[in-house]
Amino acid sequence: MPWLAIGVLVMGLSACAAKRPVLYPNARYQQVGEVQARVDVDECVELAESYGADADQAARAGERATEDVAVGAATGAAAGAVFGNAARGGAAGAAGGGARALVRGLFAWREPAPIERGFVQECLRERGYRVIGWD
Repeated sequence: MPWLAIGVLVMGLSACAAKRPVLYPNARYQQVGEVQARVDVDECVELAESYGADADQAARAGERATEDVAVGAATGAAAGAVFGNAARGGAAGAAGGGARALVRGLFAWREPAPIERGFVQECLRERGYRVIGWD
């Protein structure tokens, strides 16, 4: 039964969309309209990805996941040793650390890496737009 709850949570969180730049409705935005502005945003995001501006985010997520599993395993092993079974405690802790890493990763992927964000904003600025935030 707990796996069902985790599955529902994962599916619900995966439906969340990544953050995107919010454009100020300046003269350029007014001239091209909302549809073309969205196309331009999509192109700038794809351009950032093609230049590898988002690769650092994936590497950092992998490092954090490894840390979470290691900390969970060590904590579980210590608790298991106190209660008589370090191996089971370590395995349970590693599973808990992995679950934490998964949930944290699902939330973190929505945030663009700082370099990706800067790349997209510069791309849009060169096209005449003004980014006022990310949502």
